[in-house]
This record gives sequence, C-alpha cells and structure tokens, in this order.
Amino acid sequence: MARRSPNPSVGLNAATGRILEGWPHVVQSLQDIFTTRFGSRVMREWYGSFVPHLMGRTITPNEVTPFFAAVTSAIEQFEPRYRVTRIQVVEVTRAGALHVSLEGEYRPRAMFGDYTVEGARRIDAYANPDGVLIETREALA
Repeated sequence: MARRSPNPSVGLNAATGRILEGWPHVVQSLQDIFTTRFGSRVMREWYGSFVPHLMGRTITPNEVTPFFAAVTSAIEQFEPRYRVTRIQVVEVTRAGALHVSLEGEYRPRAMFGDYTVEGARRIDAYANPDGVLIETREALA
C-alpha cells in the first residue's frame, strides 16, 4: 500500500536553502513564475510568464487587463496547486504601481491529479517598474 505524504508540496527555500513545505512552497513557486521571463531558462524555454514583459512600464488602467491575463494564465499553466477564483485591483498609483488581490483554492495534491481543495487562500501581488512582490494573507473563512 502506498503511503500518502502529509505534505506533497516540498522544495527548497530559495533564500535559505532549507526545506519549504505546503502553502509557502506554492507562494515561492508563484513568485518564481511571475519573475521569470519566457525564454530565459535554457532547458525550459516555455517556463515563466509575460509578467516580466509588463514590468518597466508605467501601469495605467489600460495595462491592468494584460497584467491579469499574464498572472492568471501563468498560474493555470505552471501552478496546479492554486486555482484563482477571483482577482481584484486594490490600487493603481500615479507612480505606476499596481496592487492586486488574488483569491483562490489551495489544492496541495493537484500535481498528482487529486484536485481536492484544502482551503481558500489569498495572495497580494504588488507590481511596479522594479518587479513583482507576492505576499500571503490569512486564509479565507
């Protein structure tokens, strides 16, 4: 009988090199996807997102929709453990910064074909001409 790992999302923390498990591993994965430009990885040319292509521009209301598309398509393509259910603009500043709130479902075993939802999660994404920052907020009730 196969043993089920209690935490199927396991990897290394990019900053410390320590083990990273569960939801924090998903958040780190999303940060990596959003900051990787398509074609920048030699053996994985199609890994990444269009988000870096949008950085460096002043984010105006007209740039919000392409940003939404870049974020949601990257999550759908490369991170099956998180499914976006709602995306909302929190703030667009005159300096060209964008604050977006993503709500979705955390599915820890999705990489194995088990799409059972463990719970709702919220992520705040901050984009400005310098890059993207992902922060986790409390789990939704």
